Amino acid sequence: VQLQASGGGLVQAGGSLRLSCASSGSAANFNYMAWFRQVPGKQRELVALITSSNSADYADSVKGRFTISRDNAKNTMYLAMSNLKPEDTAVYYCNARTWGSNYWGQGTLVTVSS
Repeated sequence: VQLQASGGGLVQAGGSLRLSCASSGSAANFNYMAWFRQVPGKQRELVALITSSNSADYADSVKGRFTISRDNAKNTMYLAMSNLKPEDTAVYYCNARTWGSNYWGQGTLVTVSS
């Protein structure tokens, strides 16, 4: 299985972006899918996750601003980001897991200018 993240870019503070993560395999097989982000010198952190039953959870720093969703028919996960802040600047990685496997996408850079 390969995950392909896309949708990153440069946006001004207060703006919006939508990230996509396309899977080469059936997304319905994943127990959960998630978005992580990482800035240089810091650990990768969980931003949001969504389970196979579409239950979602978010990091406190993005609650109310980001929305995670998945479309199993399109084998794609999304992260809608609004009211972006400079501190959201990072490389965003998508992740998908089954009971026995853990998959990562290549990352997409989000840069929020002040």
